[in-house]
Amino acid sequence: MDNTVNVNDVSRISAGTLVKGEIQAPGDIRIDGTFDGKLISKGRVVVGEKAALTGDVICQNMDFCGTMKGNFYVKDTLNLKAGCIVDGDLHIKRLQVELGARFNGNCHMLEEAEFEKITGTVPAKETTKQ
Repeated sequence: MDNTVNVNDVSRISAGTLVKGEIQAPGDIRIDGTFDGKLISKGRVVVGEKAALTGDVICQNMDFCGTMKGNFYVKDTLNLKAGCIVDGDLHIKRLQVELGARFNGNCHMLEEAEFEKITGTVPAKETTKQ
């Protein structure tokens, strides 16, 4: 199986772009602009330094460098990078926080079953059963 990621397989919200609403991405997504709403990704979400998010993010893994007002639901690992500002709650399995990251809210460490229940998602292995 080829695990390489093609640059065209990553959805992007570029700097200067404003998106409002709900996004459901089957793979990775990178945000360098402004997003207001609900983002659901089955892959990794990367948020750049100048990005601003408002709402909820549900994803597999996340590297966060921007500003956020809302809640994170991360199935595996959330990385809060130096300089980021988060005002909201974290529902995650693992958390890495660099010096200089700011987080104001509550943190709840989840097991996979709790993640599935809270986000209403079904694990991939169960979706293949008929």
